Amino acid sequence: MKSKYWAMVLAAVIVLSAAAAIPLFGTAQDAGWAEIRSNGQLSRTVNLHVDQQFTIPCPGGYNTVTVKDGKIAVTEASCPDHYCMDRGFCSGGTPIVCLPNKLVIEFTGEQEIDGLLG
Repeated sequence: MKSKYWAMVLAAVIVLSAAAAIPLFGTAQDAGWAEIRSNGQLSRTVNLHVDQQFTIPCPGGYNTVTVKDGKIAVTEASCPDHYCMDRGFCSGGTPIVCLPNKLVIEFTGEQEIDGLLG
């Protein structure tokens, strides 16, 4: 009888813990907009729901940015390492950064704040 009781208590604790953790580890919603900064200056604010492609001149060269299907990516860059291009198409989360060209793409709009990071 005691083992059944403790098994039920343990099961209840596990279920309640999992339910409490859902808001903490929930996924962020897609952003609706992105702000593109070049050399620290706001260059452009982009609606991620409008497909487009444009080139941003940067102090170190240029970055070609493509918006497609609610996502944004650096699809061409004059930087030597191309890490910004390796990031691929994103719809939210951490910014896309091209450090050599001093370009930052930050997501704004319909995002949720991560419960762990605040």
